Amino acid sequence: MGKTVWRDEAARGRLEAWYTRFRDRVSGPVEGREVPTRHGPSHVLIAGSADAPPVVCLHAMRTGAAHLLSELGPLVDRFRLVAPDLPGHSVRGPQVRLSLKDDAYARWLLDVLDGLGLGTVDLFGVSFGGFVARLTAATAPDRVRRLALLVPAGIANGSHWKGLTKMALPLLRYKVWRSERNLRRLLDPLITTWDADWTGFMGESVRDMPFDLRIPPLASDEDLRKLTMPVMVLGAADDISFPGDAVVRRVKAVVPHADGEVIAGCKHCPPTTPEFRDWLAGRLAAFLIG
Repeated sequence: MGKTVWRDEAARGRLEAWYTRFRDRVSGPVEGREVPTRHGPSHVLIAGSADAPPVVCLHAMRTGAAHLLSELGPLVDRFRLVAPDLPGHSVRGPQVRLSLKDDAYARWLLDVLDGLGLGTVDLFGVSFGGFVARLTAATAPDRVRRLALLVPAGIANGSHWKGLTKMALPLLRYKVWRSERNLRRLLDPLITTWDADWTGFMGESVRDMPFDLRIPPLASDEDLRKLTMPVMVLGAADDISFPGDAVVRRVKAVVPHADGEVIAGCKHCPPTTPEFRDWLAGRLAAFLIG
């Protein structure tokens, strides 16, 4: 067990308001459910027709299921999107910090699937959610039909020195002098397009969410070879955290049935534009249906 993801009750209220704001951006009706897991009840958002094939979607660190679903609108017409809130990384998720050195996150997600009555599923993970998705697919390959990863953590890391100079120092400056200019300096290495909701949330989260400084460990080649299902990985060409070229090259070289693409002109946080949402939905749909 660990600390909550919010600093105090006022911070929790602000994070809940942001969660609701992103949930309101999701296309069509969204259902919230609570399912039992070994770490207590876990919150899940579900969007799309009950008759459509399910896709389990895992969000990035320090965000939430609503944040991810808000960027996947074009998929709702074709799939039933099932988005759990990750433990320790969402105001709605279980307030625990699970180990990154074992299969704890995978076991939690398998509990969620069991609680929802889902057997074998298609799995899509973004950034930290990509780490959890890959870990789950390697832990229980019989439960994952196809695996899609976007800028995943735990495959290849960027330069620690570049991360320090481009992120750590601007972060300290922003925490001391909270201004629009310093927020842009902080987020510019991360985000591809400037979206008022996303940047507003990310700026406030610096104040409201304590940082979990642990980085997912890199998967071994042995772990990657356990991914026996079809795998698609999308990396970002200008990602300072998980360089797209290195991520895609490693997955394609080691994973038995893998394909991948490096998205040109893209930083770690992909574009939040209608054009990119349509492109991503088309890319994912073609992979999941194929």
